[in-house]
Amino acid sequence: MTDTTTPPRDFETLRAALIERRDALPKRLTQVAAFAIDNPDDIAFGTVAAIAAEAQVQPSTLVRFAQALGYAGFSDMQKVFRSRLREGVVDYRERLDALKSREEASGPAGLVEGFAEAAVFSLTRLRQSLDPAALERIVDILVGAETIYVIGQRRAFPVASYLAYALSKIGVRNILVDNVASMAPETLRFATAADALLAVSFTPYAPVTVELARDLAAQKVPIAAITDSAFSPLTQVSSAWVEIVEADFGGFRSVAGTFVLAIALAVAVGERRRAAVSG
Repeated sequence: MTDTTTPPRDFETLRAALIERRDALPKRLTQVAAFAIDNPDDIAFGTVAAIAAEAQVQPSTLVRFAQALGYAGFSDMQKVFRSRLREGVVDYRERLDALKSREEASGPAGLVEGFAEAAVFSLTRLRQSLDPAALERIVDILVGAETIYVIGQRRAFPVASYLAYALSKIGVRNILVDNVASMAPETLRFATAADALLAVSFTPYAPVTVELARDLAAQKVPIAAITDSAFSPLTQVSSAWVEIVEADFGGFRSVAGTFVLAIALAVAVGERRRAAVSG
């Protein structure tokens, strides 16, 4: 499906175009689009062969992807990703390589240093990449909800638990959907359009979180999400979402940035509700 219109010449426009067309792209091109959005530095610096290997597609698929968006070829599209770096977006490649080189550090102190650097890296990236408007949209949804249902499994479970704790301490009515004894569907059965679901999930996306979010969206329950990609299955059913990508050390991914985002979100909701009552 070749696009004969003028292709985007800046990264944000290209990113928006990919998100808009994600449901219309063939499966393999969607796979490339997701990889490109989540790994823009790799697209900017890599060769076609290296990028294709990382994205798990054939090199010809990358060329076809670029042409489908209206570019003359892959190198033409690659210029957009390189211009993103010239516009001042931090290049994380060297910092990631520095983290990886420390995975061999011996002793607990070396591990602490490595995980601390990954956390700092995640926090820095959060400050520079956070979409304030997206965060505001989530706050708007949660402020207007009678009950906030909070769900997150696997790595996201500590974040969901903390969100439920923080909201409760602030006096915001919420229910943690922990899925103990597989009772999550029964817990969410009482959710209505007057409530909201706050879903937290990261790659490879917990099936129960995604399935329940889809079910509630079909019932017109507003969905807000914290996830790691515009191509996350949660973004397709959410009224608002915010993206955060954490760094990892030794294969263990940080959650430092996500916890900062979680407490900021909880406090923002609490303050907005208190202002509405006092006003």
